Amino acid sequence: MSNDTGAKKIGLKEAVSIGIGGMVGGGIFAVLGLAATLAKGGTPVSFLIAGLIALITSYSYVKLSLAYPDRGGTVKFINQGFGTGVFSGGINNLLWVSYIIMLALYASAFGSYAPNLYKISADQTTNFHIYASVIVIFATAINYYSIKVVGLIESYAVTIKLVILLAFVGIGAYGLIGNPNLGQLNVTHWETPLNLIAAGMVIFVAYEGFELIANAAPDIENPAKNIPRAYYISVIFVILLYIVIAVITVGSLPFSVIATAQDYVLAEAAKPMLGKTGFTIITVAALISTFSAINASLYGGSRVSYEISEDDESPHEFTHQLWNQPVGLLFTAIATLILVNTINLESIASAGSIGFLLIFAMVNFVGAKLAKDISAARVIPVSGFIFCTLAVSTLIIHTYSANQTGLAIAMGIVIACFVVEFFYKK
Repeated sequence: MSNDTGAKKIGLKEAVSIGIGGMVGGGIFAVLGLAATLAKGGTPVSFLIAGLIALITSYSYVKLSLAYPDRGGTVKFINQGFGTGVFSGGINNLLWVSYIIMLALYASAFGSYAPNLYKISADQTTNFHIYASVIVIFATAINYYSIKVVGLIESYAVTIKLVILLAFVGIGAYGLIGNPNLGQLNVTHWETPLNLIAAGMVIFVAYEGFELIANAAPDIENPAKNIPRAYYISVIFVILLYIVIAVITVGSLPFSVIATAQDYVLAEAAKPMLGKTGFTIITVAALISTFSAINASLYGGSRVSYEISEDDESPHEFTHQLWNQPVGLLFTAIATLILVNTINLESIASAGSIGFLLIFAMVNFVGAKLAKDISAARVIPVSGFIFCTLAVSTLIIHTYSANQTGLAIAMGIVIACFVVEFFYKK
């Protein structure tokens, strides 16, 4: 994870781990309950819809990563397609802010799961705020202490959370036999097609992590072969994993229980099969996953702020170091603490999804624009751009009717990213 050009080459297995680790971070633990509440029996379909948009977009990432391998990843692609101006600066600012939103989402999931193991206070809200804040501060301290430790935590955490989730899938699938709630997956219990798409878009944040492979592209060995494989294997694996987890959750628990335990529904879904032990194991997996996701996203977010500053799209002060790390790390951590302690989960998820869908729409646009230069079949990035744009529109319509505060926050963030860039360039 160092910026050293002599870094050890990354093999296919490690590249796939980066993609899977980026996606199966805290996302699934944070948004599964939200998706099930919005889509009801059609939750697996919502995860499939969101996954297909991620898969189409990964084609543009493959072609751009091969043509312009750079540790700046998405930042580099946006600048390549649009040049360095107010528009590209605004999009790149949005990428940094979207990292902060993701961090708030992961911290929110940690704050919801942790009190199930140990309550610090009798008040649930107090417990949430204490845990969500402490984990951000602790992960920031680790990032300052050593980037090597961040990498080490990631490699172990990916293995642990995948083993636990795959065990959940195995036991859960067996536990579905004869479960009275299995009928909830019937088409009669699905929400309207618009709601299914909207649910998929609200939880789109659970897929955004595959873009981290782009940052590792310069270090991947045999790139022509391994970069496409890393993207496609990781995205397809995660789509299948999420769909099966959604099937098990909706088929195991009544909708009333899903609604009550929305913030820690995956742990609740382990109860019918394994009782209190299952609940505890999944809670521990959620804490490890969300902690590792916070750790990696703090690192990623600080690097994005450094890259856009280096390209003169934000104040040059962000290239400065503080205690051996980019000064953006401290700003990212402080902004995360403010966000997680002031905004609710659905608003955070909606804002994060709107941010990443807009960014992915632009990456697809760049893929289409530079199709000849990057040897891409233009029709795929064009399709990706159209789907991402339609997805953002659907999400905005849904959020307007269901959560106007969340929409105001999301749109305010997007506009602010461009306004700040406009005045900075002035």
